[in-house]
Amino acid sequence: MRVFKFGGASVKDAEAVRNVVKVLQEVGHEDTFVVISAMGKTTNAMEKVVAAYFNDKSVLTAAIQEVVEYHENILADLFDEKNHPVHSRVKLLFEEVKGFLAWNKSPKYAFVYDQVVGYGELVSTTIISEYLNEVEIPNVWQDVRSLIKTDNNYRDATVNWERTQSEVSAKVDMSKLNISQGFLASDDNNFTTTLGREGSDYTAAILAYCLNANSVTIWKDVPGVLNADPRNFEETQLLDKISYREAIELAFYGASVIHPKTLQPLQRKEIPLHVKSFINPKGKGTTVCKGVGISPEVPCFIVKKDQVLLKLSSLDFSFIVENNISDIFKLFHDHRMKVDLIQNSAISFSVCLDNKFNGLQPMLNELQKRFKVVCHEDVSLYTIRHFDDNAVKSLQNGRSVLVEQRGKETVQLVVK
Repeated sequence: MRVFKFGGASVKDAEAVRNVVKVLQEVGHEDTFVVISAMGKTTNAMEKVVAAYFNDKSVLTAAIQEVVEYHENILADLFDEKNHPVHSRVKLLFEEVKGFLAWNKSPKYAFVYDQVVGYGELVSTTIISEYLNEVEIPNVWQDVRSLIKTDNNYRDATVNWERTQSEVSAKVDMSKLNISQGFLASDDNNFTTTLGREGSDYTAAILAYCLNANSVTIWKDVPGVLNADPRNFEETQLLDKISYREAIELAFYGASVIHPKTLQPLQRKEIPLHVKSFINPKGKGTTVCKGVGISPEVPCFIVKKDQVLLKLSSLDFSFIVENNISDIFKLFHDHRMKVDLIQNSAISFSVCLDNKFNGLQPMLNELQKRFKVVCHEDVSLYTIRHFDDNAVKSLQNGRSVLVEQRGKETVQLVVK
């Protein structure tokens, strides 16, 4: 029993959808649960719909129509019949989006976000499930919201493992090919929740855990896990094997190939994770499994851009100690700021933060009442695992280093 996950790049247009079929035909689709993301950049487009709803309703209709037309073009390319049932199914999903936005009374951005943005996955899986039937690969379309149950922490929900296990065991027939959505779940009131941006990998891991799968395969547009993101670094090298522990370290520091939460459920049941290319399905890819370190052992480069560096110091030269730090971290939690690096001395405290929920300004207003605050926005946090001197020098070259921190295996640089 296997779980496959196809990301947005692998289903970005009609030709990409046909390629997914080709991959399934090449590697087999028996006893397989397939998790699929929204097509291409649809999640970004749906985020614009939410932004228009809150900030400028005059462009709301146009924002929705842009998403509708994108999918209509894919449908026209994949299905010859204009009266094929898939058209009405997709139209109904978009009518649900419009209906929700018309009757919604909640002012909470995160709640509205989750009810709207997830339709990208619902539409993509509907199209692909219908197309698979069209090419005589019978399958069962599953609504993942009826399988994965969470709390109501919208945009970053926590899985209720006991209820999820119960739902998956009752509703999934693994003798059939199952098609379902990544990223989505639901709370006790059956409102849609999401597992965090790029959460489709996590979806695959949750389902693999509950199904006692033999493996998970994430299909990407790269040959496997590389020692650096080729979009940010010129020279990269394929990693053949990575231990769970090492992969969790890389994910924690921000490696984009594997979602940070994905590895924990897999490690608990020692389910191997394969990262392979949907362009070359028979390529060896990368395997994450039980073992030691990485192979080959080379420096691994990770960059997080658009970060915020805060330098806090006491107004009266008193020490910044436990009670101060506790208060500071409560503010980080309250304003949903993710901490990526910490460095402190007796009277100062530096921290690199991810401001993905836009809580920076209100948090600064509170911090400035108690501390002297220096704020550097739009900085980049570079992390090198298994660093050597040449690797560090390659990052320092021509950059202004604001903070440097070294451990036994890891060096981190905050640069402007």
